[in-house]
Amino acid sequence: MDFAQSAQSTVGIEWELQLIDKDSNDLRQAAGFVMDQLKGEPFIHAEMLLNTVEITSGVHQSISGCIGDLIQGSQVLREVTEPLRIDIATAGSHPFANPAYQRVTDSDRYAELVNRTQYWGRQMLLFGTHVHVGIDKRDKVLPILKAMLTRAFHIQALSSSSPYWAGKHTQYASNRAMVFQQLPTAGTPRQFGEWAELEQYTADLTKTGVIEDFNEVRWDIRPSPGWGTIETRVCDANTNLHELQAIAALIHCLVDYFSTELDEGREIPSIPDWYVGENKWRASRYGLDAILITDRHGNEEHIADTVKDLLTTLEPTAEKLRCAEELDGIRDILEIGAAYQRFTEVANRNGGSLDAVVEHMRAEMKADKPLPPAATVPEIKGPR
Repeated sequence: MDFAQSAQSTVGIEWELQLIDKDSNDLRQAAGFVMDQLKGEPFIHAEMLLNTVEITSGVHQSISGCIGDLIQGSQVLREVTEPLRIDIATAGSHPFANPAYQRVTDSDRYAELVNRTQYWGRQMLLFGTHVHVGIDKRDKVLPILKAMLTRAFHIQALSSSSPYWAGKHTQYASNRAMVFQQLPTAGTPRQFGEWAELEQYTADLTKTGVIEDFNEVRWDIRPSPGWGTIETRVCDANTNLHELQAIAALIHCLVDYFSTELDEGREIPSIPDWYVGENKWRASRYGLDAILITDRHGNEEHIADTVKDLLTTLEPTAEKLRCAEELDGIRDILEIGAAYQRFTEVANRNGGSLDAVVEHMRAEMKADKPLPPAATVPEIKGPR
């Protein structure tokens, strides 16, 4: 399995957006029509469900370059959606949309996925942010992937934005993480020591009809051989550009930091699979309140403490990659709270209304930054 040539630490971002009806706050199944109007636009793509449009960046040296592309893509998309009374907003899930009512894009690939996975395939009402970072040598891919797993679920917690599912409060910070892993090739990655093991894994799954190619392996972090990158997919979709660029900068810096450590002959960290799985569950359930396992020896630490130390460690990397300002946005998440925390408070202030949560999602998208719950729900209201 070839791994494409890629310059070290180039970066690209994919952001999955919800098409929200302005009158009902429910999802609109309009992606087919929207995409027909946008043929030829390089940064806008269809996804599995007709309620979703993905905007992407080109390949850049810096996070700011990616963000410029996403802003441009959003503006072009709004030119089509506004006349339809559709707003674009996003989070890891829609708070009250019924997964059973969502229509699938007309594609053999998606039809086969739903046919094979049945109930769980029909539950994939999920939205994520994916960040690609270029790796210059194939031999570095698997060690860096392992190292990223030591901090992947800190990243997941910071981005968690899916506490509600089909109208219910799940008590999980990221219910998206729990649902998505039900697909047979999704969830936490296999940790291989040699590239040949990954090739054998891919060949075995292809031979037995599990996948047609490696792109159908939907791990939380995966090699992307066609692009020559490591793709971090663990994040719930960020509700606004400020948090998106902060999370993307954290991923960009981590991958570059581990790559540099390898180049300079230093060992980079890893943790066993059983700790990886436990960290994923803890981060999904408790979000920023989680205590995660930090190393192969089983030492544990509150997420906020680990993240603060990590930001200090990554300061020189951020300066090198010209994303110090973007990375500093992680401190804002720790201070104001992650999206799942804001959503829960908005609902509580409004008598449990998930309609109010969608309004808050829409407001954050327009503001390009996280908003305190009082910004959209200034006082406690009765149930409705």
